[in-house]
Amino acid sequence: MDIRQIDNPEIREYCKELFDALANYTDEERKNIEDAFDFAWHAHSEISQVRKSGEPYIIHPLAVAKILVGFGMDAPSVQAALMHDVAEDTPYSIDDISRRFGSEVAFLVDGVTKMGHVPLKGKEEQQAENLRKLLLAMSNDIRVIIIKLADRLHNMRTLSFVKAKKRRETARETLEIYAPIAHRLGIRAMKEELEDLAIGYLDPVAYENISCRLSELEPKQKDFLKRIVFAMSERVMPVCSGARIDSRIKSVHGIFKKMYMQGKLFEEIYDIYAVRIIVDTVPQCYNCLGIIHDMYTPLGGRFKDYISTPKSNNYQSLH
Repeated sequence: MDIRQIDNPEIREYCKELFDALANYTDEERKNIEDAFDFAWHAHSEISQVRKSGEPYIIHPLAVAKILVGFGMDAPSVQAALMHDVAEDTPYSIDDISRRFGSEVAFLVDGVTKMGHVPLKGKEEQQAENLRKLLLAMSNDIRVIIIKLADRLHNMRTLSFVKAKKRRETARETLEIYAPIAHRLGIRAMKEELEDLAIGYLDPVAYENISCRLSELEPKQKDFLKRIVFAMSERVMPVCSGARIDSRIKSVHGIFKKMYMQGKLFEEIYDIYAVRIIVDTVPQCYNCLGIIHDMYTPLGGRFKDYISTPKSNNYQSLH
């Protein structure tokens, strides 16, 4: 596809970003993804469909597809993302998609379409049942729920164009249903972004307050964590050569829970920064603990041994 032939500059830019990100896909996979875009573009264009923002609708599936490429999803998932609203919003059916792109892609599109019909709103006691339905839906093919999560993530990123009441409903649904599923799947980056975006709409004052505090710390954050990781690596690697050391900054939602739900001051939150050491064996965990206690003085009452006393879900680590 020659994207220079696309008249709309906004669509052209989104296409360029997506297709530039396909370097790790085979020629055949890239061709299949381009065909899926072409099909979805014409399907949505036939009914002149636009988003609440006024932009052409195809920009949404393009954005969802790009999110999935970023997570390393396979080509059928990216194709399904590009066509995930075709069967519901345009004259084309799942059968049309199956005939042109095969049963696998059609199955994924159909799964995402059906998942959109699972009732998520309702009384609080119904939330567990709705979550169960979503988890059952993903049991057939986990790619369906990952596509749906990417769809929700882009919708949250563009939620400002929706009416206030709908914004709050969608944000609460995201916080109670979608973010926990992303957490269960281990997609931390998506989970934290969904939570932060949701809190931004549910409690904008608190969100702004925490964001400002984090921004004040930002100039020192990267350098601070880089120095800590380097210092730990020098001591840990000779003892545990296969150890992996990474760092993170606590999300806005994570800080929000401690400040506004546990009544803590910003200064009382000790894990705004965190460094994690991952090793292969339990003895290596305790060896690393000895090294870290030799390097830094532990705070009284803050140490937790979840290896000798695992959490109820069998989570084991040293904090």
